[in-house]
Amino acid sequence: MPALNGFLWLLLCWLAGELIVHYTGIPVSSGVIGMLLLCGALAINGGVPESVAAAAQPLIAMLAMLIMPGVTGVFFMIDQLAGQWTAIIISLIIGTLFSVFTTLWLLQRLMRDDHAG
Repeated sequence: MPALNGFLWLLLCWLAGELIVHYTGIPVSSGVIGMLLLCGALAINGGVPESVAAAAQPLIAMLAMLIMPGVTGVFFMIDQLAGQWTAIIISLIIGTLFSVFTTLWLLQRLMRDDHAG
């Protein structure tokens, strides 16, 4: 039953993200808004409850399969991207570097805090 409770939390955060995007019209994915809401709730809670961890673990294992439909969808609009390859490549490089440096910074900070406590 703990996984079901955790899955309910994940669904509620996603649904709240859907409602926020629908009523505000902001151009951000409802999944991103839901994850930000979940992140805020977990930060206030001070950690990840066992139920949320039990529900999220199988989803993480299938992450590649969950991403595939979006990646496949790009091939259906490839002709619309024809004149934008420079912008796409630059944004991919900058986004990748930003992601790597952010991950490294966060890892160093968390490991320093872990060793200090």
